[in-house]
Amino acid sequence: MCIRMPNRLAALLMLSLLAASCTQVPITGRSHLTLMDSAELNAMSVTEYQNFLKENKLSGDAAQVERVRRVGGRIQKAVEEYFTSQGAEKQLAGYQWEFNLVESDEVNAWCMPGGKVVVYTGLLPVAQDDAGLAVVMGHEIAHAVAEHANERMSQSMFVEFGMSALDDAMAQQPEATRDLFKEAAGLGASVGVLLPYSRLHESEADRLGLVFMALAGYDPHAAIGFWQRMSAMDKGPKPLELLSTHPADERRISNIRNLIDQEAMKYYKPAGGGG
Repeated sequence: MCIRMPNRLAALLMLSLLAASCTQVPITGRSHLTLMDSAELNAMSVTEYQNFLKENKLSGDAAQVERVRRVGGRIQKAVEEYFTSQGAEKQLAGYQWEFNLVESDEVNAWCMPGGKVVVYTGLLPVAQDDAGLAVVMGHEIAHAVAEHANERMSQSMFVEFGMSALDDAMAQQPEATRDLFKEAAGLGASVGVLLPYSRLHESEADRLGLVFMALAGYDPHAAIGFWQRMSAMDKGPKPLELLSTHPADERRISNIRNLIDQEAMKYYKPAGGGG
């Protein structure tokens, strides 16, 4: 027998379910919707990451590979120590960190849910040193630990399938779910082709990334030079900020300056051996 609920009751039930699915982003405290099971997203990441590594050439430059893994490892340690200090270490349960350097002229890097990180060799000249590399790796890792992919996928699947059909969609439409995952993780149909995060997510990743690199012993001021160099590489016309998913270069750098002075430097403890 099917029992029909009044529209108001159904709406209240829906709101309560959504509220129960809200979590908070570390450091910023922003509440966001995370309907997806983190363990499932991490498992998808492992599969996509392994496929990507099979189809792309890993760098044979031992010194640069070690550099990427050294910087990544320091940021990983800083992230884990921060979450533990906040009593939130369970949020990183199931993370299997991995850092790889891939041969490509693209100025690119990304981190999947669960800590699967790739840096492209084309990024290294722009990063220039360990601190510059820490800027972009901290930023990409921030997207993962802030669960931006979970948030984007939750929003997409909720709109596409509705709350009650999420589990069915995962089981019965694996290809559609896989495509949604790659889009939510910021990856295109060809894994490694970055799709833009929202301006909110980009700004949030800037903020978290600055804190994480500071905790890892890298001077957050390096972010100003890094993003200035990135901006100088874009010789084409700039889109209006309201039409772009990324903060305009000038505003982003201005915001980063403020975040460094007001927040990130509070976490900074210089460490030996980093750039």
